[in-house]
Amino acid sequence: MKAKQARSNAADWVYSHARHEQGYGGAYFSGSIIGLSDDTNLAVSSDVDIVVVLEEEPQLKLGKFFYKGTLLEVTYLSWEQLASARNVLTSYHLAGSFRVNTIIDDPTGRLHHLQAEVAKHFSEYRWVRRRCENAKQKVENGLRSIDPTAPFHEQIMAWLFSTGVTTHVILVAALQNPTVRKRYVTARKVLAEYEHSALYDSLLELLGCATMTPEQVEYHLTQLSSTFDQAVAVSKTPFFFCTDITEATRPIAIDGSYDLIKTGNHREAVFWIVATFARCHMILAADAPTLHHEYLPAFEAIVRDLGITAIHDIPDRAEEVLHFLPTLWEVTEDILSKNPNIHH
Repeated sequence: MKAKQARSNAADWVYSHARHEQGYGGAYFSGSIIGLSDDTNLAVSSDVDIVVVLEEEPQLKLGKFFYKGTLLEVTYLSWEQLASARNVLTSYHLAGSFRVNTIIDDPTGRLHHLQAEVAKHFSEYRWVRRRCENAKQKVENGLRSIDPTAPFHEQIMAWLFSTGVTTHVILVAALQNPTVRKRYVTARKVLAEYEHSALYDSLLELLGCATMTPEQVEYHLTQLSSTFDQAVAVSKTPFFFCTDITEATRPIAIDGSYDLIKTGNHREAVFWIVATFARCHMILAADAPTLHHEYLPAFEAIVRDLGITAIHDIPDRAEEVLHFLPTLWEVTEDILSKNPNIHH
């Protein structure tokens, strides 16, 4: 399916469904769909991100689902989160969606006003730097708030996602979309462009996959595939990510990782494989404890290949990332100073 058709289907869902929600204030595109030309073929492992703005505090996100053959992912935000251009310009997650006009529907005109203001200042050095600081702070906060009493899979997920945001610091400095599944692939390209490839090796070492082989990664993905199917079959608890673990989203979680391995990006596939493993075990632990214990060894095996052999290793690995942040920031500052698209 072409990106133009996918956008059209997404807009149709907004007009047919989102508009009727209580407190509805508008909707806009987010994520990778923003940068695609109309005639680009949308990969099977891609979805279309939509943000729906509501007056009240947002409910649990609707998540991923198919509509007219297009896989949509719908997230809710409140107007409070979009209170001002300053709020958006300092948030590395929010700002990218307002860099250009991504608005699907704007019954009040507030989104267009906000977008124009954000676009005007998006590439200014002071705001880009603040967004980099916002991403760095997310790494620090995440690593320092890992609950030592939480189950192993939850602690791994907290450590993993916080560690993975190190790539977002770099991507934000380069004015790139802070993508989720392909964050390491994109960060590698940016660091090579700015002659900092050595830092990329360090990012992989922090994750623990720098020396992993394609065979290792493919083996673990095969194990994940079995765990994924079990989690899909028993899932009941409404976790915020539950729509990422469904038969409909298998092309993203499983097939997308196989594609990365086949194209020589096996180390880059590890992040999302481990993330999906951890999410599956959150579902299994809540909805099928027996299966959770039965399938846990496969999860522990990939984590062991990352260099984490026991739960008490996690704080040490978190500290490694925290100690690395000054080095990461030096490179970030260099990219900020050299990026020709940033206005000083």
